Amino acid sequence: MKIEHVAIYAKNLEALRDFYVKYFQAISNEMYENPKKGFRSYFLSFSAGARLELMQKESVPDSLNDPIAQATGLTHFALSLGSRGGVDRLAERLRRDGFRILDGPRQTGDGYYECAFLDPEGNRIEITE
Repeated sequence: MKIEHVAIYAKNLEALRDFYVKYFQAISNEMYENPKKGFRSYFLSFSAGARLELMQKESVPDSLNDPIAQATGLTHFALSLGSRGGVDRLAERLRRDGFRILDGPRQTGDGYYECAFLDPEGNRIEITE
């Protein structure tokens, strides 16, 4: 068994898709649209592992969860870059480009080398070696 995909509702669907394509080399499918439901989505594929579905529907309200304080429910997902150097380089690039770095890069007590940051929509993401 494996996780097939994780989904995120977005305010700015195109900008969020462009972020994951630019920084994580995600491959996007063509946009799916259901005009009756006011729904649009993209599936993003990575070099390995689960896909990421980005969705937009005008009737979906803004999240009430605070990604800094955190709450129960889905809190973050992590993308493995394959090396400490990859984590360091991408963390610095994200920092330079104005994204909020929450923690790291650092070695965690449970054995990960990671950096936590917020994507353009404020979703908490981790990059790991």
